[in-house]
Amino acid sequence: MESWRSGLEDLFACFAARFSRVEPRRYAFAYVRGLLAPLERKNGWTLAEASGFRSPNGLQDFLQSPAWDPHLVRDDVRSYVVAHLGDEDGVLIADETGFLKKGIRSAGVQRQYSGTAGRTENCQIGTFLCYASRKGRALIDRELYLPVSWTNDRERCRAAAIPDDVEFATKPVHARMMLERAIAAGVPFAWFTADEAYGQNPGLRTWLEVQDISYVMATRCDDEVASGLFTTTRVDAMIGKVRAGAWTRMSCGDGAHGPRMYDWARVPIRREFGTDRRGWVLARRSISDPTDIAYYVCYGKRGTRLRELVRVAGARWAVEESFQTAKNEVGLDNYQVRRYDAWYAHITLSMAAAAFLAATRAAEAEKGAAIPKQTRSYDSAATRSDASTASLSS
Repeated sequence: MESWRSGLEDLFACFAARFSRVEPRRYAFAYVRGLLAPLERKNGWTLAEASGFRSPNGLQDFLQSPAWDPHLVRDDVRSYVVAHLGDEDGVLIADETGFLKKGIRSAGVQRQYSGTAGRTENCQIGTFLCYASRKGRALIDRELYLPVSWTNDRERCRAAAIPDDVEFATKPVHARMMLERAIAAGVPFAWFTADEAYGQNPGLRTWLEVQDISYVMATRCDDEVASGLFTTTRVDAMIGKVRAGAWTRMSCGDGAHGPRMYDWARVPIRREFGTDRRGWVLARRSISDPTDIAYYVCYGKRGTRLRELVRVAGARWAVEESFQTAKNEVGLDNYQVRRYDAWYAHITLSMAAAAFLAATRAAEAEKGAAIPKQTRSYDSAATRSDASTASLSS
């Protein structure tokens, strides 16, 4: 446990200098420590109680304080993740998750489809960028999705502290913004992957190819790609011509019940992609139900093996696992804030806490220690909180 305490201090040292005064610095440490504590719910009241505060007012004011910039802390969290999990074969994954909310005043809230709930609900949607490597996975960037109903109503935006220069942006645009930041920061990665909300967007695909970023992205069965000099064909029609013996059975990674086995096939996209680059349509077929087929569009180096495309397609589940860990263990979705800036503050600190769990798990695995499949919360955090209550309350 001593090494875990030291690791938490190392994490906080990465961004402690981002706070201009000692008070917000103490609140930040208390907040992250509270997110790691074994609390059933991690909202303002429970975090305040775990830190020895009489009310949540101080922590809530801290989340919207101008004394620190959550975007700079995000940069530090990303650097921390790279330092502990970085690998040249890493994969960047874009995806969104929903946060169920009541009322109409929380920034970006409206009735919209949430994959988390599996239906249309009153919620906020956050777009995230996840980093996955053989060492582990963690969230490294985030954007709050603002529907047109919000960006077209500037008075409503101002009431939620949304700056006037924030305009409507689609989720694929968010993915591009986060990728640009990751590239500028020198994040080591070999591939990008995402679900069909991003894969069916031709603008994002074109941008990735211009940047020479290899990708494997899910797409709809009716998506059309080049099949000749002047022709396009639906991806399901292209895969439908694959002979029965051309399918290869292999795992795309381990799941909760062992290897995720499917039948896989690919066909080339018939257009020029530049020197030493190729494009493919990749298909994943269920073993138990051969009519259940998922499709992907791919771009990468000529000679890329089918097994590599399958590995990247399977890596997309890392972001779902990261959401689950962040929500279950460090309160990613337990916040009670309405303001735009406070949302970014909470989400960033929750990402920092989840990054600590991922880094700790990677370190323990490297040492060969016996650890659970899902790293649990920082169980000594509550004890540590009691020891420092006096200094935090002063």
